[in-house]
Amino acid sequence: MNAQNRDLSLDLLMRKSQDVAAFLPDELSYLVEAFAPSQPEPSRSKAYLVLSAFCQGTRSQNPQESGSKNSATEILEKVFQHLIITRISNHQEQDAIVIGLSFFSALFHVDWQSASCIFAQDGVVEYVTDALDLFPSSASVALEVARMIGQASGHKACRALIPEEIVTWLGDKSRQATDKNLRAAAAISLIKLSRGAAMDASEGTDASQAALTTSKDMELANLLKGMVISDKDSLSSLNDVVEGLAYLSVDPDIKHALANDPKFLQQLFTLAPRRKPLSTSTNNSSLLYGILHIISNLCAYRPRLSQEDAQVAKLKRMAKASNGSNKTTSEEPLNALEDDASVRSRCRQALASGALDVLSVASGVESQGIRLALGKIYLNIVEDKDNRGKVLQSGGARSLSRVIQSWSHSTSSSTSIDTSLLPAIQALAKLTITSSPLQVFGPSDGAMLDAIRPLSQLLLHSSSSLLQQFEALMALTNLASQSTGCADRISSTPHLLNKVELLMLEDHTLIRRAATELICNLIGGSETAFSRYGGSPDVHATKSKLQVLLAMSDMDDLPTRLAASGALATVTSASTACQAVFELQLDRHRAFAIIARLIDPSVTLEDDGPDDSEEAGNPGLVHRGVVCLRHILDPQYALPRISLAEEVEKAGLVNVMAKLLKGELGSFDTAVTTPAAEVLRYLIELRKPANS
Repeated sequence: MNAQNRDLSLDLLMRKSQDVAAFLPDELSYLVEAFAPSQPEPSRSKAYLVLSAFCQGTRSQNPQESGSKNSATEILEKVFQHLIITRISNHQEQDAIVIGLSFFSALFHVDWQSASCIFAQDGVVEYVTDALDLFPSSASVALEVARMIGQASGHKACRALIPEEIVTWLGDKSRQATDKNLRAAAAISLIKLSRGAAMDASEGTDASQAALTTSKDMELANLLKGMVISDKDSLSSLNDVVEGLAYLSVDPDIKHALANDPKFLQQLFTLAPRRKPLSTSTNNSSLLYGILHIISNLCAYRPRLSQEDAQVAKLKRMAKASNGSNKTTSEEPLNALEDDASVRSRCRQALASGALDVLSVASGVESQGIRLALGKIYLNIVEDKDNRGKVLQSGGARSLSRVIQSWSHSTSSSTSIDTSLLPAIQALAKLTITSSPLQVFGPSDGAMLDAIRPLSQLLLHSSSSLLQQFEALMALTNLASQSTGCADRISSTPHLLNKVELLMLEDHTLIRRAATELICNLIGGSETAFSRYGGSPDVHATKSKLQVLLAMSDMDDLPTRLAASGALATVTSASTACQAVFELQLDRHRAFAIIARLIDPSVTLEDDGPDDSEEAGNPGLVHRGVVCLRHILDPQYALPRISLAEEVEKAGLVNVMAKLLKGELGSFDTAVTTPAAEVLRYLIELRKPANS
């Protein structure tokens, strides 16, 4: 069959894949034959799509009911077992065995549950070993056996069925130098077996066994590393090599060895295509994903556990220890190669060898798995502030935006993002915090406006950590200061202002400060936020919000006080806000004293404790306090004169302003003294009789 007819047949099967009952036996056989290694790569890629659609269609039509066996797995097992077993048991035709093994590997890729069930059937493993005995000199049979065993080794139920003779055979083939493809496939199988066995026996593995496993893994890593450097001609071989290194690079010692070999890293990164758009073939995508997985492992920091998570982890260790006779409840020591300094060093070595070029190319690939991997990698890289400039220079902000927009285009504005996208958004937030929005997004407002929605989602998402919320606040604060358009977009984001106002009351000082700074910038740049805090005619609706700003203006944390008092100084330019502040003063007689303390730290409140010590005045706070008073006392706002005069007298504002103008509170420029003189004039006017 020529290539055109083959593609037409696969296209027909793709259209029928949603109705699995419509598949004829001959069509299923044709699908199996399409996985023959001799078939061209485009046809094999299309066959993967058909197989995936068939399996997904079967599972969607046969959902698993709670407490019952998975009927979809049983159906797929019955459909494919005959197609596979009749081929791998055909001892007369080598080609049939090769095709059966190749399809078996593909089924493990697409639907491992049904493939594992077939692998566990009586006689299947024996058919595989018989094929090696019957065709000992067949390179194609050996290669497909190694690849299929590699796929099966990724699953616990299958690992227990692999006989020692297969393991010995794999070891022999990993050491031969004649067939490099077979060598790589055998190595990846051994790696999966080693890693899986260590995981299966993690509770009972002693230190000597762990050391032996590490030693064997290091040997395999050196073998595969050498193949990357010297054997670049076979793409299929390189896929296996990179996959093996991706598995091995979770080990701290192997991470260290790979990161400290710049020749290897440079050669590895050159395997990724440098031209856009990247081909979407299965081989290219899997090769690129493997390279990204290695970069991710090299740059991964240990998880930062919250107090609750750390306690849960400790309880799990104690429970695990109670199941073993020689275990203790002591915490395992941290591997020195996994501390933050070591990770930062590995990140820098990866960047120096060209990792950012790989990330830039990968961001253009239409693969959700690759894009999600990119988000995690970028987040780890920008954890080190010294790397952020390099990331921006390489187009990292554009790459992250592309990853994020791939989600935005497929969901509505009211849909919450998937948790897996949070690392990419957090990485973009870190870049936005430490650099000007112009450097991150360019001169166009469009890119900045597009970034507001995901950054807002990072703040609002139920799974966001306190750190992610903090960094979202900081990034949005920077964007809000860039233009009124950005500030308006942020203020109009549903539920965002409510969330920020809630975080203003958070116990954590940095969170409280960041939330207050964002509100300050929004009030100064957005009519929506300004109206919410006093620009609307409804005085009662704004009193509670201004009361929070007043409270934040009297916190111990200076940046929080500056932000809150700055917001007050801005919003009191509206008469409604001035009326609300005055009503708060009448309610509790504290508002004017708090504002006065911005100017003169010696002012005391009734509930001040004995430890509240007087501090030197801050020019920023003084300026903000003076502006607030000038707005509130402005005669054009027509606050009740008698009540206002009484409250001013109780708060001692005349004395505070006199001290300021006499220089007793420090030396200030005209930006402070001019409005201060105006405030003092208003205060003196209030002392005069109303009819004078």
